[in-house]
Amino acid sequence: MAIKEGDKLPEATMHIMSGDRPQAVTTDDLFAGKKVVAFAVPGAFTPGCSQVHLPGYVVNADKLKAKGVDSIVCIAVNDAFVMDSWGKAQNADELVMAGDGNGDFTRALG
Repeated sequence: MAIKEGDKLPEATMHIMSGDRPQAVTTDDLFAGKKVVAFAVPGAFTPGCSQVHLPGYVVNADKLKAKGVDSIVCIAVNDAFVMDSWGKAQNADELVMAGDGNGDFTRALG
């Protein structure tokens, strides 16, 4: 499925950390009615993702939010614990680190 701006994303459930446990969130929870910058990476803690993919969003989070972006969501086929640890290691406090552990969302996008 090719997506473009304004398209409704496929329904899927991912997980984010809430306190000390994973919380299920749907694509509607993350995206519906919001202006969201969403990006996916091959995997948390991989060299390319840690050195190239994620840092630009971390550094520019305030600029994106100043332009009206409600949230910045990083998605990877990892579990919520790994995504949370990676986000902390990368100082990605302003980003939502969403684990697509079963790859449901990733598969739905094609």
